Amino acid sequence: MAFIPYLNFLSRWLLFLAVFYKAAKTREKRWGLITVALFVNALDVESYILTPLGVSIRPEAYDIASKIPNFFVAGLLTWGGIQLRKERSEFRDVVTLGIFAIAAYIWLFLLATEFFDRFEHSFAIKSSFPSFVFGASLIYVGYMLRNYVISKNTLEELFPWGLILLGAINLTYPFTRNIESIASVAFLLAAVFRLMAAVGALKFAIHPSEMAVFEKPKQQKPPEVKGAFIFKSKEELKKLIPNFFDQNVIMITRNPPKEKVPENTLVYWLTKMEESSIKADGKIYPVSPTRIDILIHLLTKNLESGYNAVYMDGFEYLMIENGFESAVKFLFDLKDRVVSEGKVIALIIDPRTLTEKQMALLEREFSNRI
Repeated sequence: MAFIPYLNFLSRWLLFLAVFYKAAKTREKRWGLITVALFVNALDVESYILTPLGVSIRPEAYDIASKIPNFFVAGLLTWGGIQLRKERSEFRDVVTLGIFAIAAYIWLFLLATEFFDRFEHSFAIKSSFPSFVFGASLIYVGYMLRNYVISKNTLEELFPWGLILLGAINLTYPFTRNIESIASVAFLLAAVFRLMAAVGALKFAIHPSEMAVFEKPKQQKPPEVKGAFIFKSKEELKKLIPNFFDQNVIMITRNPPKEKVPENTLVYWLTKMEESSIKADGKIYPVSPTRIDILIHLLTKNLESGYNAVYMDGFEYLMIENGFESAVKFLFDLKDRVVSEGKVIALIIDPRTLTEKQMALLEREFSNRI
């Protein structure tokens, strides 16, 4: 199987270039982190730089040098995977990455000692933690891509599935590397899975069929009113702010308009139906209610593009799917972003669906007076 190294080389660089294109196009931190991780993996200094130059790593330093890329790539992929799901890292994410960094630091020092050599299967033990975190990070990023970014039942799904399968193969590395008959098959499968991921990534980067879009309204309009308001019904909103829907409006709703959506309106329909099973109708984009971190990212981008009003009547549904605490955290985050930019948000809610304490919390943040 002399062609395996060439296939491996090709698949590594195709995958890197596809994600690099995505990062360059979006200029988003999450794609930048994943791009750097894939570049380090594609570079493979030992195989593609040192060996062709006739340079070899000192035997006494090999155990450490060969494991550093695993830890480095795993850390970047995990960080990038966190950003795929949410725009901002939380304290617990920092704690998780901190624990990983400390564990990797200690493991590298142990590799510099004779600690592992006392065991019968020292190679498998030395490789176990680096291979596990590298494989697990690929699986994690693949999972995040499939559940929060990639459209399902499309060619793009090859991207996350290729990473997940590649991660699974890497988990077996400590136990199969020294079994020649199995190792050659594993290397072939790894190259195939990378190529599969690269094909999906190219489709996603060049012609994405994402669940929703960032787009600019055709005509920029100044906001009619500014602030955060709460109403019992859409009719009450129209009565108190007659020109609300004349602005460039983003709707977050459980009940998408049945008639044609106006040019100045963008609709996010909260539904648990598979996004890929629904054909987007004009400016109506289905979004799962459990993907509130992705939704806040979409809303932020569209507010920056020129939309100046947010209409929301799906809070109760978000609360059912995510719990009151998570739903209200999303709502207040959105409200702060809208108000800080001098725009307006209108929340439609039936007081009967909330407790008095919950309603009082909302009324402290949203006014019922214009």
